[in-house]
Amino acid sequence: MRLVEINFDGIVGPSHNYAGLSPGNLAATRNAGAVSHPRAAALQGLAKMRANLALGLTQGLLLPHPRPDHGWLARLGLAYADAPAHLQAQALSASAMWAANAATVSPAPDTRDGRCHLTVANLVTMPHRSHEWHATLAQLRLAFADSAYAVHEPVPAPFGDEGAANHMRLASSHDAPGVEIFVYGTGHAPFPARQHQEASQAVARRHGLDPARTLFVEQSPDAIAAGAFHNDVVAVANGNVLFAHEQAFAERERVFARLRALMPTVEIVEVPAAAVSLEAAIRSYLFNAQLVSTTRGTTLIVPAETRAEASVWRWLERHRAGNGPIRHVEVVDVRESMANGGGPACLRLRVVADPETVDPRFLVDARTLDRIAAVVEAQWPEAIRQDAIGDPALIRRIEAARLALLEALDLVELTDS
Repeated sequence: MRLVEINFDGIVGPSHNYAGLSPGNLAATRNAGAVSHPRAAALQGLAKMRANLALGLTQGLLLPHPRPDHGWLARLGLAYADAPAHLQAQALSASAMWAANAATVSPAPDTRDGRCHLTVANLVTMPHRSHEWHATLAQLRLAFADSAYAVHEPVPAPFGDEGAANHMRLASSHDAPGVEIFVYGTGHAPFPARQHQEASQAVARRHGLDPARTLFVEQSPDAIAAGAFHNDVVAVANGNVLFAHEQAFAERERVFARLRALMPTVEIVEVPAAAVSLEAAIRSYLFNAQLVSTTRGTTLIVPAETRAEASVWRWLERHRAGNGPIRHVEVVDVRESMANGGGPACLRLRVVADPETVDPRFLVDARTLDRIAAVVEAQWPEAIRQDAIGDPALIRRIEAARLALLEALDLVELTDS
């Protein structure tokens, strides 16, 4: 079995809008009410996928969910046309585009039964995301129907689980046993901690992980208060490299000591607060980047906003000049997603797997991306004003656009899920 890392990017849905539904996500709340551009957002995401393919990475996709979520509203006793504006916005949210929150993934080399395990995130902390898991589960069970996988339903409420955005894996190679790191939060002021320790522990037990090679780490309360609503806003890992801000973890020295004991070859690249403030790191999404292995070496895929933040770009340039482990930096334009609080790392779910065991309809090449782009250009709304989300014509267009994409990808069985 040939195990590689596959990045499954969420296609930005036709209902992409700026409703500001996510307290603690500073970009999302700052841009609440702004005019969104779903077509441009989706094309930016597709361009990022093309760039990944050009780097030699294996690329997959996850699809937009049905929006509005009429089933969710029906369980509230409402039809979309009769719902108050805040519930319309929650039913219309395109936040499933951030596939890092779809699930937590433990590759086969780490698990007791030698299968790749995926637990769908419950996302219970935020109402607009709490109803995503049904559609996510349907997609993952279709994409990973092979016996090489075990796809689990979410951890039950009230234990909040936000998926791979709070999970990291370090290993000498993708197909070698690794160290899995689950990052949880505590406290509720001024923003809620979305990942609960109990949820992380439940996922690790379900996946059959070796307790001796599994770490449960508390995220710094200061980071959460500053707007790092997920760990991947302040830390990311790949291979034997952990890239983190100095203020990412509550007990950083203890975390690093435990990690070095488990993996002596680990390279910890820590960005000091004196060089890059926590606020600058969060504003630029330096760490909400894809840290990947390419034939050229370890590469960091960052949003364009990183280059615009002087202290951040200066630190990256010094690191590369000093022969640090991150040898290359690639810049991508995902500004529409960034304005809603999601960078390159938010847009993808990492799965270490044999591509031959994945439903091929969820894997993409340049021709598939061309086919998707044609649908997006023809069907996605160019712009959505926040005061227009109740417009029946807009809703009809959003629903027709998603159906056109499912038909183009031969995935019509997902029409209602």
